[in-house]
Amino acid sequence: MECYYCFCLVVVGACTMAAVYVYQALWVAPERLRAALRAQGVAGPRPSFPYGNRAHITQAFLHRRAAAAAAAAAAAGSSIVHDYRPALFPHYDKWRKEYGPMFTYTIGNMVFLHASRADVVRDLGLCVSPLDLGKSSYMKVTHRPLFGDGILKSSGDAWAYQRRLIAPEFFPDKVRAMVDLMVASAAALVDSWEARIILGCDNGGDDGLELKVDDDLRAYSADVISKTCFGSSYVRGKEIFALIRGLQKTVSKPNLMAEMTGLTFLPTRTNRAAWRLNRQVRKLVLDVVRETSAGDDDDDDRTNLLSAMLRSAAASSAGGDRAAAEDLIVDNCKNIYFAGYETTAVTAAWCMMLLALHPEWQARVRHEARRAFAAAAPPDFTSLHKMKELAMVIQETLRLYPAGSVVSRQALRGVTLGGVHVPAGVNIYVPVSTVHLDPELWGPDAGEFRPERFAAGGKAPPPHAYLPFGAGARTCLGQTFAMAELKVLLALVVSRFELTLSPAYVHSPALRLIVEPEHGVRLVLRRASSSPGASWA
Repeated sequence: MECYYCFCLVVVGACTMAAVYVYQALWVAPERLRAALRAQGVAGPRPSFPYGNRAHITQAFLHRRAAAAAAAAAAAGSSIVHDYRPALFPHYDKWRKEYGPMFTYTIGNMVFLHASRADVVRDLGLCVSPLDLGKSSYMKVTHRPLFGDGILKSSGDAWAYQRRLIAPEFFPDKVRAMVDLMVASAAALVDSWEARIILGCDNGGDDGLELKVDDDLRAYSADVISKTCFGSSYVRGKEIFALIRGLQKTVSKPNLMAEMTGLTFLPTRTNRAAWRLNRQVRKLVLDVVRETSAGDDDDDDRTNLLSAMLRSAAASSAGGDRAAAEDLIVDNCKNIYFAGYETTAVTAAWCMMLLALHPEWQARVRHEARRAFAAAAPPDFTSLHKMKELAMVIQETLRLYPAGSVVSRQALRGVTLGGVHVPAGVNIYVPVSTVHLDPELWGPDAGEFRPERFAAGGKAPPPHAYLPFGAGARTCLGQTFAMAELKVLLALVVSRFELTLSPAYVHSPALRLIVEPEHGVRLVLRRASSSPGASWA
């Protein structure tokens, strides 16, 4: 009997200790962070145990998202509204009205500082030490199959090492050498579209080609990133892209229990799908690595980025840690595949939508592109640099439809931003769309498509008000590469075709890790008269 009582006491004691630990982790520790921010005047909605403000977020979506999405879907032509915040982020919209541009909220045991105040954003960009700010830990567990410990999700010394490894491969001199490959991929795409238009004309059609451009743009972007950075054609890499796209869809929804506990071993349907896709991606990436390694002595420059990682992996494996070397390669290949093709393809789709919506700007870009191609020579890095009107259109597209909805950081140790001391452990979220649509920064027409705001000599807002490629030390490495890729594609498309929105187009931005057209971008393409460049394209 005494043994039974002792056993019961041990069980009760263990359960009590576990309950105390859980309460400490899920409430006491986050409450200390919230209290430190409240003491400085930063308020927010009151959380509940143990899920924080999760219920408030769900309620905000139920009340506002359906109505906002329906209104956006009903919009057509000139009535399209570019401000998607009420549909995608109704909770932020509500809390910003109640608490101002800085407020706190909690998801599980993770405390967030939502900041759209200009001085906070400025100081965030000026904080360059990787030991002060790292990537936000929220969704890191859920996103692990897609990103692993690659450069997009790592922090501190690990991030600094990977950036030193990868950054030189995206310097302007390297991008300059990649433009010919971009042109070849873009020319193949526009040729295929023109062939389909000609076929339609031969069959008696004269209404142009109506198509949803998204998959073709992903194919182009995938081809570019494969050829320029990995030395493999799209035929070899398309399976990797399809798998990564599947991984993106699988992990795009938050898994709060996994984020709170860190447990990912439960064989749920989502976890099993992510594990399967991750194994397949890993195998295919390592196959490409082996092919690249075998051909590394060839006298060509096909393997820029992968060769750099292979050299690092060789140094690592010399110490015997072959698995770690493979993880470095696989994780960063997945990161670059995702960042290098998904975000660029989506931005190209938004650009085409806006050009179709604004024919006056489409005509200006066409005239500029044709002037640059007057000698019937393919575009190169120098001619791309001269396309100022096109650059303005791309910049304005990235302002209205930034691929990344937030700039996210986590305070690795206490930092001061805008005069507010942010304790270690707080996740800092800067809503990019809110900063980009701020009338105080961009003027009363902030919600309108006005590329001229980026004209040379114009009154531009301060640098911290424009965040399509992130901010501070973690600014996107591939922005020069992405801009060149977008310019090549859009210059060729607009010089060859006239774009109009299809009557079937439904404007409904959706958040799937990045902000993309939920139903795709449907356009009608007609051949533009006197298309130059056909001799080389």
